[in-house]
Formats: sequence, C-alpha cells, structure tokens
Amino acid sequence: MELALAILIIAAVAAFVAVPFRRGADGEATATVSTADPAMADLEARKQAKYREIRDAELDHAQGKLGEAEFARQNAELRAEAIEILRRIDELAGESAGDGAAERGGAGTAGD
Repeated sequence: MELALAILIIAAVAAFVAVPFRRGADGEATATVSTADPAMADLEARKQAKYREIRDAELDHAQGKLGEAEFARQNAELRAEAIEILRRIDELAGESAGDGAAERGGAGTAGD
C-alpha cells in the first residue's frame, strides 16, 4: 500500500514538473505555426518576440528600472510595432483565405 502511494506521489510530482516543458517560455501552451508559409512563421515569431519586449518593459517599469517618461515612450513604440506586425499577419491571413476562396470558387464554376 505504501509503495503504491509513493509511486502515485512520484508520478504526480513528475507530471507537475513536466508542465513547463510542454508550454512556451511565456507560460502559454505553444501553438504550432505552419512552416508551409515562411512569411507567416516569421511574423508569428516577430509577434511573440515583441510581446516579450513589452512584458520586459512593463517589468522594468514595475521594478523602477524605467522612469515614467522613458516607459511611456518605450511602451508606445513597442505597442505600435506590435500593432504593425498584427496588421501584417491579418493581411497575409486575408490573402491566404482569399486565395483559398478563389480556388474553391473557380473549381465550383468549372463544373457548372
């Protein structure tokens, strides 16, 4: 009985310790980005890097390493860059969706 309990505890601890290895560096579950589109993969990587920069600036500000004026300037700049990356991701996703719709539409009309 004690052996079974010890094994159960060890398994629970091992599962708990393994959780960070199954998650990204930012604590969120890692999403697989399609490597079929290198432009989208690059933008997704740049987005995650920009999010890390924003979090780092917020942490530096909270710790007193950045003054109010410097934080405000840096925060505005980083967020503007992140918005631009998100806009480009949306454009690329829209183009991909449009291409797929055109292909489906073209195939459907050819059989009519």
